[in-house]
Amino acid sequence: MTARIERPLSPHMQVYRWTLTMALSIVHRATGIALYAGTLLLAWWLIAAASGPAAYAHVQAFTGSIIGRLIVFGYTWALMHHMLSGIRHFVWDLGYGFKANEREALTWGAAIGGIVLTVLIWIIAYAIGGGR
Repeated sequence: MTARIERPLSPHMQVYRWTLTMALSIVHRATGIALYAGTLLLAWWLIAAASGPAAYAHVQAFTGSIIGRLIVFGYTWALMHHMLSGIRHFVWDLGYGFKANEREALTWGAAIGGIVLTVLIWIIAYAIGGGR
């Protein structure tokens, strides 16, 4: 009788060495989910704007609070990151960027670009008076 070796039927997380591309793939999915919740906030803002000054003031009070600003900042980052990761995936769909150095460059571009674009948007928003 041969002894049966107990082993996993498929590779598990311990087997793989985590790479930036793997991590950002997961973050891309998470930002997609976060955008659903953020879009509800956007809809709330639009409905309040159409409903009148009192309803709009409630939304503005929420988004003007520390928690509200953090949520809107996070929504902005999720939107920028998801957009840039989507562009990265589109480049891959076109058949480009599969060499190791190209993959790394696209991944770092999406990661850093999302942060930079978010900060730039907020700086511009405060500069034109949107952060009062």
